[in-house]
Order: sequence, then C-alpha cells, then structure tokens
Amino acid sequence: MEEIAVDIQKELFSERKSKVQKYCDLFVGRRGLGALLKYELITCLCSHMGGAAGLLLRARLYPRLLGSCGKNVAFGRGVTLRHPHKIFIGDDVVIDDQCLLDAKGTDNTGIRIGNGVFIGRNTILSCKNGNITLGDHVNIGFNAEIFSGSNVTLGRNTLVAAYTYFIGGGHAFDKAEVTVLEQERCSAGIEVGEGCWFGAGVKVMDGLHIGEQAIVGAGAVVTRDIPAFKIAAGVPAKVIKDRR
Repeated sequence: MEEIAVDIQKELFSERKSKVQKYCDLFVGRRGLGALLKYELITCLCSHMGGAAGLLLRARLYPRLLGSCGKNVAFGRGVTLRHPHKIFIGDDVVIDDQCLLDAKGTDNTGIRIGNGVFIGRNTILSCKNGNITLGDHVNIGFNAEIFSGSNVTLGRNTLVAAYTYFIGGGHAFDKAEVTVLEQERCSAGIEVGEGCWFGAGVKVMDGLHIGEQAIVGAGAVVTRDIPAFKIAAGVPAKVIKDRR
C-alpha cells in the first residue's frame, strides 16, 4: 500500500487527486480499495454505537485497523482513528468518548500507547509527520491535546489534568515579508520524564525537557526546561520549590 504526504489544506483542494484519494490520504493513510472498505465498514458500523454493544464491537473490530492492540482495551463512543495502521496500543487501556488519535505522516512511526493508560474524553493526539509515545500508566484528563511535529514522549506514571496542551511544533517566523502560515514548520519535540504531574490548563511549548517527578501548577506556560523533582508555576513557569 502507498503512503502519502499530507498538507491538509493543499490536499483538500488539490485538483490532481480524486475525492476518494484525498479521503484515503487524510484519514485511512493507505490507498487501495481493500484498505478503504475495511476502514469504512468498521468505523461506520460501530464508531457511534452506544451502550455495551458499541463497546463490545469496537473492542473486537478497532484492533483490526491498528498496527497492534493489546488485551482489555476499551474504545469509547465516537473515537476517531486516522492512519490507524500506525497506532500501537498496549494492554488495559481506556480511550474515552470522542477522542481523536491521528498518526498522520509519511515517514513517522506514529502513536505508541503503553499499558494501563487512560485517555480522557475529547482528548486529541495529533501527529504531523511526528511521533507520540505515552509510557505505561500515563493518565490524561479530558479536553487535552498532544501535538507532535517530531517526537513527544510522556514518561510512565505521568498525570496530565484537563485542558493541558503539549505543543510539539510550530512555524518559522524569521521572514517578516512572508506570513507565518507560508513559512516552514519546525519542531524540536518534547520529553517528559517519569512520574510528572501537570495541573489543569498547563501549556508546554516545543523543544523542552521536563525532568522526572516534576510538578507544573495549573495554568502555567512552560517555556524552558524544568529539572527533576522541581515544582514550577506561573506565566512563564518558574521553579518555586524542590519536592525533596
């Protein structure tokens, strides 16, 4: 199967491709009638089905789309999978209602979710040719987002409260005569150590390392590295205490 690069706006209005080709490139991640029919049948059949029947069908059928899927994985109602063959899920995972797992890209490895992970409703894991890795027992609250243009990793046992964003990429802006939208995308990635805690509404910017067991207070905007075991808060976030 052929895997294709995607720039959403350009692809949607490209005159070089049919509507079916655009759909496959943006959502299915592979071209070919077999891949398209499999994706459509499974998602249309059970994506929005409520109750125990919906949970059971998604648990049985969604793994057929994924790169790999462990035991005892629950997919909530309205969970959307894009480029699902590049999504790898461990055992005992819960993906709550209306989550989006988007592994889009041409030469990325996609999304890897460890064992015992919980992803709260309406949360988005979004790749633009990047990778996202969630270690074992990561817990993410509702309405959070992880965006990756290169690599974003959350270490095991990390707790992420609601409305927290990991912004693993951006745009160059050095050419004043050109709009930011027209300049190249850039990404240095984000690495979070084990056992960290991010309060509600935290924003973590690109290119940062958060050391193990660090805590970031609610509403903070993290613009620089935070060492292990430190507590940081504020806008921009500053270290205010050592947990030890």
